[in-house]
Amino acid sequence: MKKLNCVFMGTPDFSVKTLKALISHPQINILKVVTMPDRKSGRGKKLQAPPVAQFALDHDLPLLQTENINKETVFLEEENIDLIIVIAFAQFLNSKVLSLPKIGCFNIHTSILPKYRGAAPIQHAILNGDSLTGVTIQRMVKQMDAGDIGHLKKCPIDKNETCGSLFKKLEVLCGKEVFCFIDNLCNDNIAWVSQNEDDATFAPSLKKKDGLIDAFSLDAVAIERKVRAFSPWPGTYCFINNTRIKVLTCELSSLTLIPGNISTVQGTLILGTKNGSLRLTTIQLAGKKYCDDQQYINGLKSSNKSLDLTYTTEETL
Repeated sequence: MKKLNCVFMGTPDFSVKTLKALISHPQINILKVVTMPDRKSGRGKKLQAPPVAQFALDHDLPLLQTENINKETVFLEEENIDLIIVIAFAQFLNSKVLSLPKIGCFNIHTSILPKYRGAAPIQHAILNGDSLTGVTIQRMVKQMDAGDIGHLKKCPIDKNETCGSLFKKLEVLCGKEVFCFIDNLCNDNIAWVSQNEDDATFAPSLKKKDGLIDAFSLDAVAIERKVRAFSPWPGTYCFINNTRIKVLTCELSSLTLIPGNISTVQGTLILGTKNGSLRLTTIQLAGKKYCDDQQYINGLKSSNKSLDLTYTTEETL
């Protein structure tokens, strides 16, 4: 059987395992790898290639780096594309690009569509306390993540799952499932299922300011989920004694406190929330290494700083 000419579109490290899987498939010929341009990064602000671009260069794959694939004249004149596979590309494809491949454009999305359409499905699944997520491969249309579903594989979310740990699980799963999808595509073994728009929910991208822990408006369960969902990025934080503190890990506490009150009973840092209390088990002050709550409290004692801790939702100095 003739190999399918495939254009791959992706940018971050998360996309690389999917590209590896496509390269290894006997029915796929990578016609082009499309990704974002190099960006300045690090303290020296040196240009750095996106992980997908670096992988393509290391493996001698045809590469196109562009800010806007919809404006690439030469690419838009390509007539030999069988399919386009997209994962974490960070660009929308217009009608012209969507119509290029003979078979279609297919997007790999890390949720059980139509739930959590958008840029941050993994984080929102943890935020909402879901026990399941998954990898969905859907035919791309102009509406975001709304195309017919051709492949779905569910994945459990563990009780203590962080965004970082779930990313790693789904990163591997995406590679495995795209391989299966190509098999089914080549064997004409896909039953396309349309999405129910009434069940659609959205997962917008997150900003650093979204990481604020507001103990007056959120309960302990919601905050504990937020800390896990925002780990490692964008992170969660609060203000204690006018100091911004990054909260790396936490756990539910049985101690009864009113919202915003802080206790250091038995050398632990307990925060009262809208409903229930939370132990801030691992924290980090600006410019310092992370420490556990007992180390933080001992540090206050040794420097004769007040243990009458004041919690706020903003810096007041």
